[in-house]
Amino acid sequence: MKKWIFVGLLGIGIASAQTAWAKSTLIKIDGSSTVFPITEAVAEEFQAANRGERVTVGISGTGGGFKKFCSGETDISNASRPIKESEVKQCAANKINYVELPVAYDGIAIMVNPKNTWVDHLTVKELKKIWEPEAQGKIKKWNQIRPNWPDKEIHLFGAGADSGTYDYFTEAIVGKEHSSRGDFTASEDDNVLVQGISSDQYALGFFGVAYYRENKDRLKLVPIDDENDANGKGPVLPEYDNVVQGTYQPLARPIFIYVSIKSANRPEVQRFVDFYLKNGTALTKEVGYIALPDRAYELGAGRFQKRVAGSVFEGKSQVGVSIEALLQKEGK
Repeated sequence: MKKWIFVGLLGIGIASAQTAWAKSTLIKIDGSSTVFPITEAVAEEFQAANRGERVTVGISGTGGGFKKFCSGETDISNASRPIKESEVKQCAANKINYVELPVAYDGIAIMVNPKNTWVDHLTVKELKKIWEPEAQGKIKKWNQIRPNWPDKEIHLFGAGADSGTYDYFTEAIVGKEHSSRGDFTASEDDNVLVQGISSDQYALGFFGVAYYRENKDRLKLVPIDDENDANGKGPVLPEYDNVVQGTYQPLARPIFIYVSIKSANRPEVQRFVDFYLKNGTALTKEVGYIALPDRAYELGAGRFQKRVAGSVFEGKSQVGVSIEALLQKEGK
């Protein structure tokens, strides 16, 4: 009897030790669906190179990710926009200090169904006419955008309200963050949006360009004209050179990870972030995003090693930040 009690207690002890070990080596990440493919690729490569380390990557949107991050539930938060002032305050209230690290550059893609034969491009003004709050209940059909387009309903798809892509899109197109019509199919999961647009001839939607590239046989990409000669080219697609050179405006933006400084002091988190910044260029390109210049990753690594807390954007989303401008901010 004593022998079995001893063995049972020993088993419980081992199980407890294993549970404690698992918790100590688990890196929890959540947030933006836009940043998800990059972080997921990094996590897979990191775990392959570091047997025993575990990384979980969730998709609850940038806003949803920050809610978890600022309450101490996660170690790293994926974000497709800079942290907001309200989120800065939430983190401060819970004594969560963080390092902000740009990891890539992204274009927000505007897409229609491949059977859509009438749209060859859209202007920023037309996008505003479609998406502004005043459009709800009024702008319902394609021929209300251009008279020669079909007398058919527009079916809209876009990032959900917890998404940083939604925040950025509304700021860039409507002129006010978090301001849009509400009668559209919204989701923080871009795969849901892909499915919706690809199965509806009269659909129009937006999300990060990498998801378009993964599904380009199912979607039609729409060139955008900013109409103010900032790009000097008329309608422009979110292709590599256009995004890098700043001609795909106003729908190009940097994307980020935010690392809890408390978590960063754990060796496995330190190793993961170092791995992320070192391998970011190759893995970002691999999943269809635009890598930052090497200098940006070097500056990020320096900020991380020094544990430079806070955001260079001071709690504000900023439209039209070029890679060059981002480097200037990071270098300060």
